[in-house]
Amino acid sequence: QAQLVESGGKLVQAGDSLRLSCAASGISFSYYPMGWFRQAPGKEREFVALIMWTPGNTDYADSVKGRFTISRDNAKNTVYLQMNSLKPEDTAVYFCAARKRWSQEYMYWGQGTQVTVSS
Repeated sequence: QAQLVESGGKLVQAGDSLRLSCAASGISFSYYPMGWFRQAPGKEREFVALIMWTPGNTDYADSVKGRFTISRDNAKNTVYLQMNSLKPEDTAVYFCAARKRWSQEYMYWGQGTQVTVSS
């Protein structure tokens, strides 16, 4: 049974840094591209970052480019999101998800972790 568990979210101040983790189990982790999404109150869920199964192949939303870095450790079945220079508008529930390798479809989702950035 596939399971993705996010951790690391908390209340921080604007300008702070935070690293989120997403631990996967029940899937062949190294096979899947992994993404991070977020959903702010009253807004739709939006794409944040993606890392393919090959190292260094990443993509970011324009709103986080240059501030956030996605990475993965296949030996630990974990994907990370390093968030620097956080802004109040980064406040959201952050989700990780596993994507079908040759598709845009995300098959598995975590429950999310809350990140709150105070001004």
